[in-house]
Amino acid sequence: MRFFLDTADPEEARRVRDWGLLDGVLLRPESAEMKGRDARRVLADLAQVGDGPVIATLAAGDPKAMYKEARELHKHGKNVVLRVPMTREGLRVVRLLGDEQIATDVGLVFTATQALLAARAGSAYVSPSVGELDDAGQIGMDVVESMVRVFDNYGLESQICVQGIQNPIHVLDAAALGADVAMLPFAVLDRLFEHPLTARGVAALRSPQPDGPRRIH
Repeated sequence: MRFFLDTADPEEARRVRDWGLLDGVLLRPESAEMKGRDARRVLADLAQVGDGPVIATLAAGDPKAMYKEARELHKHGKNVVLRVPMTREGLRVVRLLGDEQIATDVGLVFTATQALLAARAGSAYVSPSVGELDDAGQIGMDVVESMVRVFDNYGLESQICVQGIQNPIHVLDAAALGADVAMLPFAVLDRLFEHPLTARGVAALRSPQPDGPRRIH
């Protein structure tokens, strides 16, 4: 499983890159706005942090405007991937960009059938949000499991990116189901390192020891 950091903070991306865990970045416009930064400036910064994809959401609604915006955003780096909505117009843009070898991600995907449509259109990534599904009274990971089964049945090449991850259990479940990518905030990724026994063992290593070899369990 690959990790895409859900962030609008280039410094967070650099820290995760230094850990050797940065496979890509998801930039949501609202995240940049909350930090008082221009989303396009943040996109340009993030595109320079690593070699992996940086997913940027298109704001325009009609196909022509989305296509134009996509081409403009893609100028920030060859690794920029454009997110389009799960609509008829969005999938039309997926095909148009695909003809130019520009990768896309389809968001607002909440059923396995929608994921199938996105994959058939040629999107490189399909991104169900388990957090939103859970909040709506569904079990988000059940939807992800259905997507994985359908994609495996037909050998579809689009990668399933689980977003809306809220805790380490979501990461584990996504990995166990065979999802390709976990899109997770820095706070959740940071928690993946933690376990009480690990913390106790590290504390023991750092404490003064009597003469003799140390044991690392």
